[in-house]
Amino acid sequence: MNFWCNKNLYLMLLGESGLFALALILAYGLRFEFEISPEFFLQMLRMMPAAVGLKVAFFWVSGLYRGMWRYTGLSDLWKIGRAVFMAEITLVLYVAFTAHFQGHPRSVFILDPLLAFVFACGARVLIRSLYEISSHPGDWLSAFLPERLCTPVSGIRALIVGADADGARIAKEILDVRDSGLCLVGFVDDDPARIGRKIHDLPVYGPLATLVGVAAMTRAEEVLVNAGQTGGRLRQVLDACEAAQIRIKKLPALKDIVSGKVSVKALRDVRYEDLLGREEVHMDEEEIKGYLQSKVVLVTGAGGSIGSELCRQIIRFEPRMLVLFDAGEENLYSIEMELLHQRGFTRYITVLGQVQDAALVESVFQTHQPQVVFHAAAYKHVPMLECNPWQAVTNNIVGSRTVMEASARHGVQRFVLVSTDKAVRPTNVMGASKRVAELLMHGFQGGKTTFMAVRFGNVLGSSGSVIPLFRSQIERGGPVTVTHPEVTRYFMTIPEAVQLIVQAGALGRGGEIFVLMMGKPVRIADLARDLIILSGKDPAEIEIKFTGLRPGEKLYEELITAGEDVLETGHDKIMVLRSGRDAVGQDETLDALFEAARHFDVDGVRRELETLVPEYSPAVDANPGGA
Repeated sequence: MNFWCNKNLYLMLLGESGLFALALILAYGLRFEFEISPEFFLQMLRMMPAAVGLKVAFFWVSGLYRGMWRYTGLSDLWKIGRAVFMAEITLVLYVAFTAHFQGHPRSVFILDPLLAFVFACGARVLIRSLYEISSHPGDWLSAFLPERLCTPVSGIRALIVGADADGARIAKEILDVRDSGLCLVGFVDDDPARIGRKIHDLPVYGPLATLVGVAAMTRAEEVLVNAGQTGGRLRQVLDACEAAQIRIKKLPALKDIVSGKVSVKALRDVRYEDLLGREEVHMDEEEIKGYLQSKVVLVTGAGGSIGSELCRQIIRFEPRMLVLFDAGEENLYSIEMELLHQRGFTRYITVLGQVQDAALVESVFQTHQPQVVFHAAAYKHVPMLECNPWQAVTNNIVGSRTVMEASARHGVQRFVLVSTDKAVRPTNVMGASKRVAELLMHGFQGGKTTFMAVRFGNVLGSSGSVIPLFRSQIERGGPVTVTHPEVTRYFMTIPEAVQLIVQAGALGRGGEIFVLMMGKPVRIADLARDLIILSGKDPAEIEIKFTGLRPGEKLYEELITAGEDVLETGHDKIMVLRSGRDAVGQDETLDALFEAARHFDVDGVRRELETLVPEYSPAVDANPGGA
């Protein structure tokens, strides 16, 4: 309806019909040197409705009246040529059928399409030129004034990295936005074939290694990188920007700019996630949909970093009901409001409570009958749990067992335990408690429920992540506190981790521990330095202070423990472990552990954990703290 109400449509039809009529008149005029006899003038008038009508019809079918002439591009010119050619062929067939070409000059059928093509293209190019002149009133002076007088002086002076097709299109989009806040001064590229040339009248400098000199010459304040530059290439740009002492910003994806989803003004700081250079996770959506679609899904810890992203991923597969279970009121409210108002998902239930509350958990399972359970609820702050180890037992072990028991009792189809790399040869209470949860999971095999666990390392941006701490320290001017110069950790992004958890849930056959491929471990000292640079600061001005390993920490994390064999799953980022270790059931040792936790017995908790997890080796500097 809006299309037909557009007054510009009728102006286009009327104007172009006049141009097509003019093309036919000029074709006859050129053929007869503008001395058209009355006989041929009448012939022209009789043929004009067909000549004009056919061209308008073919232009309509080609979609040339649905676009906006001010955005005319090369593809539109090809469409015009094709439409004019088809219209003229049809006109020739019409004349041959009705008059057998008796008395019709053949040259008119050559001149008419040529003139129609020139007029149609010219009208569109003229409209686009007038629009661009109105958007940049001073640009028309560039034909008469020296180049240096035409260069805009307002906005942040910026260089674009990459003079390829994407870079050129991004530059064009920026130049077309009057108030972008940017003043482009050129490109930087490593390709010798591009260096020294101009794109949109902007010079191409290079290579990237010469950025210090280029920045000084152009007085650039920022470097812009497009969304496709990640990993190793982005790190090269970052190092070059550090040497040149200029900021680095990331542009939105080109497809989002072109589609109008975002503006070229939507620049953002380069995040540490960009430097990881992780490949996109490929999910088998049909397999995942098979176990999530139209099912009741329970997520414990739904308000946490992992749990909330699990909820976002799960609703893509259209569950019948999503049960959000969390002990934190604020976190639970936050994910509820996001699902309702931002994502339009209404088929959810919120449960505020603790997973170790057996009566509440039983009530939830009886009432909602979940078919799939993702158990993400856990305490995970290593130093905090070293000081309060009974909470690790109560939440991570008792809570996990409570949810597992309810899942087995009510015939849940799939149960996925979210574990951690700290469960491998643990040196802290947190890791040992998660290892016990894994061993408990093995004890529930053999029933109707398929139990499995997913083990991965640190997640960027999750609660407790070191990155927010580092950023706040950088904002205050330092120092940035790192525990040890050689400490390393595995990192992945929240969406990447959760996508792999959901995928692993489809792969499980019972009792597996899936391990997510984490890439290469990252030195925390290097991470701190990168964040200083990304914050626009000079690493020489902000101190990195080494404070010593905290209670329960170790220099490096592992993903596989002794006695576990690694097997392929068919997914390039997921491995499965085959363990010969016996499961942990309800025995005297477990009872003794729970008793020690009830009495806040720090030494007793550690002692019983060592019995349950022989590979657990408490750090010698562990701080008993707490009670």
